[in-house]
Amino acid sequence: MSAAKLVLAVPSKGRLQENSAAFFARAGLQVVQGRGARDYRGALAGVEGVEIAFLSASDITTQLAAGAVHLGVTGEDLVRETIPDAEARVELLTPLGFGQANVVVAVPQAWIDVRTMADLADVAAAFRARRGQRMRVATKYVNLTRRFFTEHGVSDYRIVESLGATEGAPAAGQAELIVDITTTGATLQANALKVLDDGVMLCSHANLVASTSADWSPLHRESARQILARIAAEEEARQTREIRARAQGLSDKTLAQAARKFDARLRGRGFDDLVVLSCPRAQAPQIAEWLIAQGADEVTVGALDYVFTARNPLWEKLSQRLR
Repeated sequence: MSAAKLVLAVPSKGRLQENSAAFFARAGLQVVQGRGARDYRGALAGVEGVEIAFLSASDITTQLAAGAVHLGVTGEDLVRETIPDAEARVELLTPLGFGQANVVVAVPQAWIDVRTMADLADVAAAFRARRGQRMRVATKYVNLTRRFFTEHGVSDYRIVESLGATEGAPAAGQAELIVDITTTGATLQANALKVLDDGVMLCSHANLVASTSADWSPLHRESARQILARIAAEEEARQTREIRARAQGLSDKTLAQAARKFDARLRGRGFDDLVVLSCPRAQAPQIAEWLIAQGADEVTVGALDYVFTARNPLWEKLSQRLR
């Protein structure tokens, strides 16, 4: 990798790669993969001085922790599991809207009296007293499990590291319960397992993550600022709707009331009594109906592509850490 370029690591294959490329494309940033699908280096069209590194999600996390890449797309579950001091070494800048899954504690459905972590602590203690051995927990998430179980006072257990299908471990007699990642819970149910009521350890998403230990030269920072400006502009646009109302005599007082009720902002006034506002997407139907009630003859609601502002919250978040 070129030391002169900012390195952005993205997943190298599968749905994560497709979703990552789509995320950057929405922000007007095209991920270009060098000489083809087998090339593990690429570029980010539209921003100079950026090199794309195509890696596995786990390798991205490792490289971020080591400071070998500046930015990367990876799951929060991998960050929390594989980087012991994650808060000191990386910054989770923004969730990307895909890769949602929960890391959960799941026990056999036959354990009808075990619904919480406190119940599990009691059962684990009784299991050890009766059998003289600790309950086995099958998982790939060794560090997350230890931290979570300690927080909930569960100590009578031992971890069996899972290399295959974790959800099958109890039925195969390899463990009494599991800690695993799930999206719908259907696989757990198919294996006669249930999630404890307070057993969601982490709600994970794919995130854009920055390494705070990478070499951040002025050129690297400027490339990051440009990338984050476009991502922030697309995020703001996705969450915002433009409202155009045509009405005679919409007073400043009425528009101030709209700002308070619907978190709306006045964008400007045009000819023929046109007023342009913006508001959060969820509020658009309500403000449209309210403006009609205030005398508007017509209200249109439109989506926006980008909303660039003088303040770039993602860059502010990163630059604050880099100080």
